[in-house]
Amino acid sequence: MENPEERLSYVHPHGAPSKGKILMVASSPSVSKQTGWPIGFWAAELTHPMRVFQEAGYEIELVSTEGGKLEMDGYSNPTDASGYSAHDIISLGYMQKPEFNKLLDNTKKLTAVKHTDYAAIFLVGGQGPMYTFKGNNDLQKLFVSFYEAGKPAAAVCHSTTLLLEAKASDGELLVKGKIWTGFANAEEEIADQAVGQKIQPYRIEDEARKIQATTFKVAFPFASYAIRDGNLVTGQQQNSGSAAAELVVELLAANFKL
Repeated sequence: MENPEERLSYVHPHGAPSKGKILMVASSPSVSKQTGWPIGFWAAELTHPMRVFQEAGYEIELVSTEGGKLEMDGYSNPTDASGYSAHDIISLGYMQKPEFNKLLDNTKKLTAVKHTDYAAIFLVGGQGPMYTFKGNNDLQKLFVSFYEAGKPAAAVCHSTTLLLEAKASDGELLVKGKIWTGFANAEEEIADQAVGQKIQPYRIEDEARKIQATTFKVAFPFASYAIRDGNLVTGQQQNSGSAAAELVVELLAANFKL
């Protein structure tokens, strides 16, 4: 065979000691003022990164904006009657696990944790963050504490709304001088047309492009697209969670040797 190709990647052996803990943050249940829908987190943006982290040898702790029981966005549930996410067998698999459902049933409030106990932070997107992450000073402080400690700080999809406001300790926006991504206008258009109404109260891409001294980039709609700039990691939307998580794992392997 000419030009053979080999591919090798690490998968954590069953029963081997954990490499550390990664903090994942999701939105508590809310109601959209735009649509009136019950909203929460997007299933794939939790489960797909979780699979990457667990296969790399990390434990997961899940916290939320208010604590308590979490609910996934209906369209993200692979068993939803809409069939929108019926292809998402990773989320469907996790939903069969009692320990996963227990994780969703009783989360800590994000103010109960601190960055010193974790190797990285990963913000889960969905429709909820547009309300529960926006203006959330506690979450901004938590996210920045990871970033300023030199730990991977990641956000995907609508959770990147936090980066429109989060400021470093010097008072500058965290994204100043950074290249990052989040849910794109083209994707908002597709979603709005699919349901026949405007879903979100504002658009992340519109707001990001108003910020000076930062670069907001998007790929074609619903591509798996993630960016690492220093220890800030961002993913465009629900199909980018695994790619963003892989960048986090690479950062941990390169910089922290946990």
